[in-house]
Amino acid sequence: MMHLVTWLMGNSYHAAGWRHELAWERTAMRLDVLIEVAKIAEQAKLDALFVADGNGVRNMDRVGLFEANTPSARPTVFDPVTLMAAISQHTSHIGLVGTASTTYESAWGVARRFASLDHLSNGRASWNVVTGSNAGDSQNFGIEAHPERGERYARAEEFVSACKALWDSWDEDAFIERKDTGRFLDATKVRTPDFRGRHVSVKGPLNVSRSPQGRPVLFHAGQSEGGRRLAARHADCIFEAAASVDAAREFYTDLKGRRADLGGDPDHLKIIVSVAVYIGRTEGEARGLYRELNSLISPDLGIDFLAKAVSEDLTGYSPDAPMPDLSAPVVGGNSIRGQLDAIAKAERLTVRQMYERVVPTMGNTALIGTAVQIADVMEEWYTTGACDGFVLGASISPFTLLLIRDELVPELQRRGLFRTEYTGTTLRDNLGLPPVGKPTRAT
Repeated sequence: MMHLVTWLMGNSYHAAGWRHELAWERTAMRLDVLIEVAKIAEQAKLDALFVADGNGVRNMDRVGLFEANTPSARPTVFDPVTLMAAISQHTSHIGLVGTASTTYESAWGVARRFASLDHLSNGRASWNVVTGSNAGDSQNFGIEAHPERGERYARAEEFVSACKALWDSWDEDAFIERKDTGRFLDATKVRTPDFRGRHVSVKGPLNVSRSPQGRPVLFHAGQSEGGRRLAARHADCIFEAAASVDAAREFYTDLKGRRADLGGDPDHLKIIVSVAVYIGRTEGEARGLYRELNSLISPDLGIDFLAKAVSEDLTGYSPDAPMPDLSAPVVGGNSIRGQLDAIAKAERLTVRQMYERVVPTMGNTALIGTAVQIADVMEEWYTTGACDGFVLGASISPFTLLLIRDELVPELQRRGLFRTEYTGTTLRDNLGLPPVGKPTRAT
């Protein structure tokens, strides 16, 4: 079965979607709105909800842009695990994927929080492992400079290994709680990890008993070489951004091959592609909504998104000016920069025309049309080795998510591509992942 995830966000996936008349009026720090999102997603039988995160407010140095900030700039967001703990009490089956950084957090703290969430949700917790990409976050942790990529991934490798060791501290039946004998736990069923690395050290054991899944499901979104290595070794699922089905197939083949080379089962590494969904009851309605949303993008917001996508300072550019030449390589992401440069030159696009392509997709693929048309694309990607499922970005909340529930999911079910009921009791079950093996006692 195809796997489907959606973002747990009250604000719309399109950066200007919150301005549309079909969007919720107010969403900032509204738990009731997020509970409603979670309930709609669970009614659709989706595998999981996903919360992205960062460790600082972005764009504060640009007044016009700062005032138009969206959740992607983190101006006001719940802590992911705190939020998921609350959501767990209003849902029963859907998985809960929260983000935490290996660069600025402690392995002990992350392991404890996600193990606790797994207990609170009866086995639905998942950690999205990130190293962090926003350089400004470092100063919120007393660190002057953001560590370079290689250093971040070296720490991440140790960090995840330490968390796994902590989650293996206790056997499932370690806490016997015998009233008659006075024995609360069996001391033979605990191990002290005493993990020591160059970047991360933690003694343990964890002060949370073994969780329902053995350990939370691990997601990762890195697509650099370091990210691919980390994902192949540790991840259960990978979030992927792909601009085309061919690019998705390349990534899919590479990551599945890496898992096999490490002696793992490629089927136990799920690759989930992010897509932006613009669905309508007719194709005309869908394309009309797409155009309406793009008309709501402020130039400040559009140019900022575009500048980040192409790793180029576009300060001072008029929205109606021609796109600058981007042929010179830069330190940042040259792949997307090169693709967009080729498109801009071939079609002679202005800055505005280019950001109207970048903002709606957030660097991913846009699916525009009716439920049948969108399902056609999803079926092609899924059945031809491009992915194991999708993260569905609801362009307008709640309008798009309701259509996903009421029209897109039933269409996928009619094709036999998606479940009609939850069959497992944990997120690991519903993703088709094997149980976590029983920990071995250190000697």
